[in-house]
Amino acid sequence: MAVLPFRLRLRLRTAAISGLSPSTSVVCPSRQHRDGGSFSCRAAAAAGRPIIVSGDPPTFVSAPGRRIVAVGDLHGDLHQTRAALVMAGVLSAESDCHVWTGGQTVLVQVGDILDRGEDEIAILSLLSSLNVQAKSQGGAVFQVNGNHETMNVEGDFRYVDPGSFDECIRFLEYLEEFDGEWDDAFLNWVNVSQRWKEEYRVSPNGDWLPLNFVKKNKGFAARASLFKQGGPLACELARHPVVLNVNDWMFCHGGLLPHHVQYGIERINKEVSNWMQCSSEDSDDTDLPFIATRGYDSVVWTRLYSQDSVERTQRSWDLSSIVAEQTLKSVGAKGMVVGHTPQTRGVNCKCDGKVWCIDVGMSYGVLHSRPEVLEIVNDRPRVLKGQRDSYDEMEVLDYL
Repeated sequence: MAVLPFRLRLRLRTAAISGLSPSTSVVCPSRQHRDGGSFSCRAAAAAGRPIIVSGDPPTFVSAPGRRIVAVGDLHGDLHQTRAALVMAGVLSAESDCHVWTGGQTVLVQVGDILDRGEDEIAILSLLSSLNVQAKSQGGAVFQVNGNHETMNVEGDFRYVDPGSFDECIRFLEYLEEFDGEWDDAFLNWVNVSQRWKEEYRVSPNGDWLPLNFVKKNKGFAARASLFKQGGPLACELARHPVVLNVNDWMFCHGGLLPHHVQYGIERINKEVSNWMQCSSEDSDDTDLPFIATRGYDSVVWTRLYSQDSVERTQRSWDLSSIVAEQTLKSVGAKGMVVGHTPQTRGVNCKCDGKVWCIDVGMSYGVLHSRPEVLEIVNDRPRVLKGQRDSYDEMEVLDYL
């Protein structure tokens, strides 16, 4: 049996005392599986120490010796998503196949896959498929929910691209071919979504006219059925946390603040997951978790760390650095990685090097900037930048 690191054992004991029931899973490179169940560790002995995941949804991850790659907001742009993952060395370069090439790498996406682009479900499918493949090699893929994920579960579709309503219609039609086999259908969608898109666009229903109210209503109804509380895609999102600790690096969409830590990270993740699934027997637990999903200082909305420097005073910068230091110290973390606010100068570190801001607005629905990712090896972060049209040439920036 794998021995938990002392820090992780302490956190698990604390969680147990607080009344939580965290689950612990071991990811070994032995066979494919969607969930983090326990595997035979014979193969892991040859490949290195296994990844240990605690919490449901995942909250604490011990991934000894692993390379970590963090990717920012994707906003429905499958082309840019592929480009970022290829550049990061975790996805095959061939556009017609989606093969994990990252070995034992741990990939973390920090939220806002939804809205502003038309291939959201395909991206969700891609990341889930890569996670299955990564686990078979001793790696892993984690997603963190952002404000646009929680907004869609609420039924707030203000920022949905018209093409995404189309994708929801196509996806529901596609599901009928699988006769209730959700996992197979969902994991395979990224492989067929572009073909369905082209066929749909040449069909009589494939145009989105301003006055096509029937089409709009159909798209709205399809999306609502998928993303409503307890809906199939809401339940997929419920698999993922809003705060994730990987090797004592904190990953979240907006930012982690002291009162979030005091409230309890596992508690926040569990409450958001229950709300998305609408699964708790206690009706109070299915109310919108305000501390995580609402307000300027919630986990998915705060911009305390990521706001552009030209908009801030020195006093504001000093305050954010102090808050970041206090927050990281309270959880024993080495640094924080956030998205949420597009960085016009690319991936960068703020708050005296404590917080990395990795949303570069790569989606065509945002800034359509060139993809950039953050790589962490041996606790040393560096930025990988690819050329816009030539991803085989890379510019690497090291930060001491």
